[in-house]
Amino acid sequence: MTASDPASAPSGDGGDQHARVRDAAAARGLTIDIRERPAANSLFEAAELLGIHPSGIVKTLVVKRADDTYLFALIPGGRSISWPKLRALVGVNKLRLPEPELALAATGYERGTIVPIGSTTDWPIYADESIVGQRIAMGAGAHGYSLFVDADDLIAAYGATVADISVPEERRD
Repeated sequence: MTASDPASAPSGDGGDQHARVRDAAAARGLTIDIRERPAANSLFEAAELLGIHPSGIVKTLVVKRADDTYLFALIPGGRSISWPKLRALVGVNKLRLPEPELALAATGYERGTIVPIGSTTDWPIYADESIVGQRIAMGAGAHGYSLFVDADDLIAAYGATVADISVPEERRD
């Protein structure tokens, strides 16, 4: 489904959230594709279900500043936020991931579904430089769905800051 095709709205629990995502994408001239997928227990499982490399899934992380404002950090699968790099880029001494209820209040989306497109507030976006030039999958506003978009188009549409803000994730055995 594309942002310009409201007739292809998915049915079920994601419909209202998807309408919000599609409307926001259309308003910024973004072409998106929302696909239903089985539930996944991890990013790596989701990548397998979608038939893509884990780095093709981009996590939209809500980051809280000390002044109670937020930003989005777009981090590819297999990588984590580099807090020192992000703090230096943003020019602050303190950043943190908020509790799930604060992330929901800040974006209108539950954790695991968060996407900057259609967020209740257009927080600044910081995108890891490794996603440039890629077609990426990300949250779609509702569980059991993935949104596909060209990263360069998303970055341009939202005026995102692109920088090296991630490090390889540590292995968890």
